[in-house]
Amino acid sequence: MTRAILSLGSNLGDRYAYLKEAVTQLGDSAVLMSGVYETPPWGDADQPAYLNAVVLAVDPAADPRSWLDRVRELEKAAGRARDPERRFGPRTLDVDVIAVWRDDDTPVLSDDEELTLPHPRAHLRAFVLKPWLDLQPYAQLPGHGWVTDLLNAPELTADANALTPRPDLPLESLA
Repeated sequence: MTRAILSLGSNLGDRYAYLKEAVTQLGDSAVLMSGVYETPPWGDADQPAYLNAVVLAVDPAADPRSWLDRVRELEKAAGRARDPERRFGPRTLDVDVIAVWRDDDTPVLSDDEELTLPHPRAHLRAFVLKPWLDLQPYAQLPGHGWVTDLLNAPELTADANALTPRPDLPLESLA
């Protein structure tokens, strides 16, 4: 069995519907969902605001590679089109595998070109860290430390303060 932290984001079309559908498609694997946050775009300012959330997912049969395959399927189902000219450009749905743990609670570490674990930029992204704390107040990002400490770092303060909670947009698994 593995458990994974998955980050969801959308800034094109019906953003909320894309997040809800991703959770629905995760089915019984989606154990906990964070609140939804409206966030300014990151890495490419010339685009609409995002809706972001984090999901704690568990699957007895999943290995790290199968988590990557699943998130790619979620993106494909949402009609995600990657623009090589705009790496951080707008998207219908973006799902990242942030971290994965084995049954014995050891984190999976990987420097594979396709799946680096933990996610190589998660420690720099308030839109991942703040929703994650909704789920796990004592979360630790493998190799980087306590999520609370990362989020309180001076370089993330402005980003963290720019996140707007959207309690009017709850995410729930329908499975």
